[in-house]
Amino acid sequence: MAKQPPKTPPDASKPAGLAALRAQIDRIDRELVEQMNERATLAGQIGKIKQSNGQQTYDPSREEMVLERVAASNAGPLSGESLKSVFRELISGSRAIEQHLRVAHLGPAWTYSHLAALHRFGSSVEFVPVASISAAFEEVHAGHSHYGVVPLENSTDGRIADTLDNFSRLPVKICAEVPLRIHHTLLAACDRSAIDTVYSRPQALSQCRNWLARHLPNARLVEVTSTSAAAETAARTPRAAAIASRQAGVHHGLDVLAENIEDVAGNTTRFAVIGHADSGRTGKDKTALMFETEHKPGGLADALAIPKKQKLNLTWIESFPLPGEERGYVFFVELEGHRDDLRVRRAIQALERRCKRVVVLGSYANAAAVG
Repeated sequence: MAKQPPKTPPDASKPAGLAALRAQIDRIDRELVEQMNERATLAGQIGKIKQSNGQQTYDPSREEMVLERVAASNAGPLSGESLKSVFRELISGSRAIEQHLRVAHLGPAWTYSHLAALHRFGSSVEFVPVASISAAFEEVHAGHSHYGVVPLENSTDGRIADTLDNFSRLPVKICAEVPLRIHHTLLAACDRSAIDTVYSRPQALSQCRNWLARHLPNARLVEVTSTSAAAETAARTPRAAAIASRQAGVHHGLDVLAENIEDVAGNTTRFAVIGHADSGRTGKDKTALMFETEHKPGGLADALAIPKKQKLNLTWIESFPLPGEERGYVFFVELEGHRDDLRVRRAIQALERRCKRVVVLGSYANAAAVG
């Protein structure tokens, strides 16, 4: 019998076969499941310790630090945002084992408020859609929901007056922020040439007014209560379109006719997470204050000199008329630092001596834009 030639050893430089690669992925998946459940177990133990000490289970400042650390340690090829999304859901699922959270937001589902809530809490919570910003505040104030997500300001349109009004009326705190990049999408079940009506929230129509004037100059613009309501209306109305999120279009079976139609690139809405407790210090924090000064010359200037004296940077200031008071105003300011920082404490004490009323709305981690 002829001698068989020796078998050629596999070339290590060649890619492994499909089956071998899939086997490696299956093994890694099993290890990931084991590691994720081990992490969830440890998180549950921390939750029990917090509950026994009377502490809040949900800690937005800690979660923000975890997500930033995940992004900082990432060497690719996955993007930092992709990894943050994975860990956000892992944290959300782990938290749900110990505590069932209810989160109110301007509804229905797939509004930008809902998307901001998803970015902050993940999907393992009970979302409570409400009809107005005031209703979100009332949900939290009455204890029906643990947290609420409300718009605070938009980079194009400025302050959200309803939110500031409710802060002046109800004793809730800001415990986190969610700067969400707002990408408006034209959605419809017909061709663009057939559109005669466009539905959306007033703010969304305002943020796309130049695009609409150029591309749909003859369309009637109709304001509705939410972008998701606009998508729902467009889905059942002939020759109608909506300006809403892409996710709302998917949910209501609409086609995407144009994307990113906002007039200002980088259009961002900053949402506040409202609750009943402050967040812990992270070293990259902000503190929001509301104060009322004496109605006299130099009253506001004297108050604003206090953060400057403590070398604190103001990142936001708004004035808002007091309901029912002629020529009375309340001022909202946001400054860098946590209320437990020495310089912030000194500034608050000095403001309390100078002003008629000072309310600390909360300290929270400075968050990066998402979406």
